[in-house]
Amino acid sequence: MNLQQQADSYLTFTLDKELFAIRVNKVLEILEIKPIVKVPMSPAYMRGVINLRGNILPVIDARIKFGMADAPFTINSCIIVVGIGFGKEPLLVGVLVDSVKEVLEIPENAIQPAPAIGAFCNNDLIVGMGKTGNDFAMIVDPDKVFAADELIALAAVN
Repeated sequence: MNLQQQADSYLTFTLDKELFAIRVNKVLEILEIKPIVKVPMSPAYMRGVINLRGNILPVIDARIKFGMADAPFTINSCIIVVGIGFGKEPLLVGVLVDSVKEVLEIPENAIQPAPAIGAFCNNDLIVGMGKTGNDFAMIVDPDKVFAADELIALAAVN
């Protein structure tokens, strides 16, 4: 896969039956649900931490971070491990999602700006809407999902 193909490739996932997408080059791996250890006094969206091959990985509940209702895990629930730009090395974070769908090619000309209404725009969570057949996938940039102070707190957990 060349750089242009990688730039146009998105991993799609669902939250509350809505389709979201994240650039493939931000995804390190996809994990089945593992036992999550709750961290006291952490923000509501932080589910806790997991042991990933001997390393501590903070796990964020994307539903809660995006202002959606909490939901129990299902057989399709999984954790997407993403790298977030933070200093010299990316900060690894697990993102809990309802399900992972597929990798789609979404060319730049098929991506429209996010609408200027709703809670997502106020939080800069959605960077665009990618056309996928007859539907749209809300494109998320993990580097923009977290404010600087949140990244510092996540790095402290790591």
